[in-house]
Amino acid sequence: MQHPTDRALTAAYVPDGPLDVRLTLMLVRRGGLDPALRIDRDGTVWHALRTADGPATLHLRPGPGGVAAAAWGPGAARALAGLPDLLGARDDPRTFDPVGHLALAAAHRRLRGLRIPRTGDVLGALVPAVLEQRVVTVDAHHAWRWLLLRHGETPPGPAPAGMRVPPDALGWRRVPVWDWRRAGVDDQRSSTILRAAAVARRLQEVLDVAPDAPGAAAEVRRRLATVPGVGVWTVAETTRRALGDPDAVSVGDLHLPRLVGTAIAGRRVEQEEVLDVLAPWAPHRGRVVRLLELTDRSRAPRTRPRPRRAVRPA
Repeated sequence: MQHPTDRALTAAYVPDGPLDVRLTLMLVRRGGLDPALRIDRDGTVWHALRTADGPATLHLRPGPGGVAAAAWGPGAARALAGLPDLLGARDDPRTFDPVGHLALAAAHRRLRGLRIPRTGDVLGALVPAVLEQRVVTVDAHHAWRWLLLRHGETPPGPAPAGMRVPPDALGWRRVPVWDWRRAGVDDQRSSTILRAAAVARRLQEVLDVAPDAPGAAAEVRRRLATVPGVGVWTVAETTRRALGDPDAVSVGDLHLPRLVGTAIAGRRVEQEEVLDVLAPWAPHRGRVVRLLELTDRSRAPRTRPRPRRAVRPA
């Protein structure tokens, strides 16, 4: 007998403007081999996620009329309910005016389907951000993949082989110390994740109870900052994904002075100048950074040697 959660629930999402699903969800994916989020060559997406109702598998197929979605598992209904937020429905790029900067305006036009996704999952955004602290990106992505393959849950439904639902708070707390070390995660980062997992309910409850209340985003940031080991960089990396915050800037990231300074000011700037340089585009400063990141990558010659990857702060 087929269990109700084995059957697919379906829905269709029609955005209110241009939407590039791949560009939008690349911000959520942690590397090309992320076991929780797979983007196929034809543009379809498989997403293994954890919801308040349990694990779910989400399959997205973009088309001319919108996005066709199917979901499996105990969390299928909730995953479909959160689909508009995941695809940037709360983000309105029409309120962003890059006037006065030709290169930025050109990037905005060319990447007009870019939205800022909102996952609504604070711990789910926080854990990989902590893994990226003080290490090169490739090592953080390896740690994320290793930990999910070892401690994640096989997703429900017909998800591709090798995909995993990330652990919940209790699952992260049960990861033994030797597995953190085998994944290349030092004691400082693993301890930060364990502390965050211990207060995960408090971190999440603002979004669960009153996500649209005035000051909700500020309260999430305040609570994140109370976790030892979570600094301004990690708070921004978490809120840009969990809250879909188009103004979040990961101050302290070593690539920002070059990226922002060269593109906007015409020179490399200091860390303390980054927000000042981006100030004319508030509350879309994070969008500006994302546009610059995508433009910078697209213009990089394929034959150019890879630069040394930036080490992230806390």
